[in-house]
Amino acid sequence: MTAPFGERLADAVAARGPLCVGIDPHAPLLEKWGLTDDPDGLARFTDVVVDALAGSVAVLKPQLAFYERHGSRGLAVLEDAMPRARAAGALVLLDAKRGDIGSTMDAYGDYLRPDHPLAVDAMTVSPYLGPGSLQPAVDTARLHGGGLFVLARTSNPDAGTFQHALAGERSVAQVVVDTVRGWNTPGWVVGDPLPDIAAVRDLASRFGPTTGSFGVVVGATLRDLDVDLDGLGGPILAPGLGAQGGSVADLRRLFGTGRAVVPTVSRDVLAAGPDPAALRAAADRWTAELSG
Repeated sequence: MTAPFGERLADAVAARGPLCVGIDPHAPLLEKWGLTDDPDGLARFTDVVVDALAGSVAVLKPQLAFYERHGSRGLAVLEDAMPRARAAGALVLLDAKRGDIGSTMDAYGDYLRPDHPLAVDAMTVSPYLGPGSLQPAVDTARLHGGGLFVLARTSNPDAGTFQHALAGERSVAQVVVDTVRGWNTPGWVVGDPLPDIAAVRDLASRFGPTTGSFGVVVGATLRDLDVDLDGLGGPILAPGLGAQGGSVADLRRLFGTGRAVVPTVSRDVLAAGPDPAALRAAADRWTAELSG
């Protein structure tokens, strides 16, 4: 049986550092690489990135939308590349941001099944339809050793319109974090008002054998951390480093040094292409800075 995602992520971070590189083949980037904005250009881009980075970074995060926009041939590119990325040792986190109910969410969760044509290690999901809407994907993740990262406190400018809204005594963002904490902590009941979390406050704060498989997405470019992540028990995906304005100093200011943070860089690494050596060098620079 496949080891739980949290355990595999902790092992990958220990061996390779915490860097996650986003694979975002948008049209301007394909053009910058001298590639056509079609499935052939997409395939060439993806092959170069996977071949250059899958053997050295902990996580690769393909953005599904950039493959879907090319139709079935675009998805075929992803179907071909992801097994190669995983075989080279990288974990694949599908940036899909899916969220629905019942059988539809069950179908989205199938990405975490080992027999799925686009099988991945983890995926991003949206909680807007409520905690119960994600339960089919949670169940699939537990059954097959997969992981989920739930959008919680993102750093796009108007995210607070929804995420700061109150649900009882807590912000919506905090409810999301507390829900994920509950998934990582069997027997700890999430309620409103929030129960005392002293018993779980230090649980799996760092990467290690007990790191949970359910994480949250919290932007690296937030001005202040306005959610309580203590005792989350799982990883924090922190997008926004590099071209989006986030720095390693921002990560440490927001999260300190004692949390299981997976920092994400996309444009700052991909802009170094199409030369594979330059891509590796860019990723290595970020890994060194994050490990410093």
